[in-house]
Amino acid sequence: MYSSLTLLKKYFQYLLKASNGKGHGVHSPFVYTFIREVLNKKADHTLIPSIENRRAQLLANNAGIQVWDRGAGSRQTASDQRSIRSIAKAALKPKKYSQLLHKIIAYYKPEQILEMGTSLGITTCYLATANPIARIVTMEGAPSVAEIAKDTFKEIGLHNIEIMEGDFEKSLPQYLTTIHSVGVAYVDGNHKYLPTIQYFESLVKQSNDDSVLIFDDIHWSAEMEQAWEEIKNHEAVTLTIDLFFIGLVFVRNAQKEKEHFIIRY
Repeated sequence: MYSSLTLLKKYFQYLLKASNGKGHGVHSPFVYTFIREVLNKKADHTLIPSIENRRAQLLANNAGIQVWDRGAGSRQTASDQRSIRSIAKAALKPKKYSQLLHKIIAYYKPEQILEMGTSLGITTCYLATANPIARIVTMEGAPSVAEIAKDTFKEIGLHNIEIMEGDFEKSLPQYLTTIHSVGVAYVDGNHKYLPTIQYFESLVKQSNDDSVLIFDDIHWSAEMEQAWEEIKNHEAVTLTIDLFFIGLVFVRNAQKEKEHFIIRY
């Protein structure tokens, strides 16, 4: 993991390189539409206040749980006693990015949504509310954390979520046998080079023009930046969007030349 100072420097470099967040000067119609219809839209759902209330509850909960993590990699320690509050502070995506994922789902309306890294279930709720008729599968390596996520889904009143517990190396192949193609997949499970590449290679094999692969924390460490560069250069990838904290990957067969965008968000 990069130090806070290094991350700050990288973020300023990103701001200098990034295209205008309103779409000015972006010549790709596909990306321009994404900016206007996703990035610049407001997340709107009646359950958003309830989701944010649940986030506040988790951030204030000092109860301790035993964490045995088998899938979240850098996000949690392998096995220790931690407070729910500390897990929430370390693992929950900021509201801005949880709502961005909601907007992506609401715009593309995929039939299949996969989240690798449930954590306490806040982002999962944003994914699930964006398209209630979709099949939502979320994977979590720590059983004690998964139980809290289930409580989150129950409290918000969401019933279209399936949670798979256990090692991602087993859960992902099992999941892929149940679908014809990937809809939207959000990978937030193991912030290391090799697992990230392995997850990508499994997902991209079942991706098509309608698929969106989203990778979390692509500039979080040298390993993640290495993985992001390799993903961008993969022969099946035709377009990527770098939003610094997350990266989006598209496999668009109609697009003959690769394009990589850095967009301010």
